[in-house]
Amino acid sequence: MPRGGKKGHKGRGKQFSNPEEIDRQMRAQREMEANEGAERGSSSESEEESSSDDEPKRKGVEGLIEIENPNRVSQKSKKVVEIDVNEPKELSRREREEIEKQKAKERYMKLHLEGKTEQARADLARLAIIKKQREEAARKREELRKDKEAEEAKSKR
Repeated sequence: MPRGGKKGHKGRGKQFSNPEEIDRQMRAQREMEANEGAERGSSSESEEESSSDDEPKRKGVEGLIEIENPNRVSQKSKKVVEIDVNEPKELSRREREEIEKQKAKERYMKLHLEGKTEQARADLARLAIIKKQREEAARKREELRKDKEAEEAKSKR
């Protein structure tokens, strides 16, 4: 016995179909083809009518049961004459969110420049404190410079 426990096909007896069985199968196949051809010829008009419908051919149980799946997207093809080029294109969720984010940022920057946001007020207060400190430091430096000049003038005399 070969590995894996599988048996080979060699050595088995061959099976032959008897000619009567073959004839019966051939006749059944011819009848099926003839029936399909007749159905196609008679239903060609109805196929043209049904092909204009938007509903695709139903498979399996769909023909018996009305199924409404919200996740299923049916592919509806549009004709060239039905397409409107001037119609505004619908944006995706991400594109809409991106545009909204940009507009919000622009609004915030406008308010910030006008000094109406909390951060802008804090920045302006900080700038006022720094400006006051620099003015005091400049005044002190000026006084020290004047004192030095006065001492130098006294020492030169």
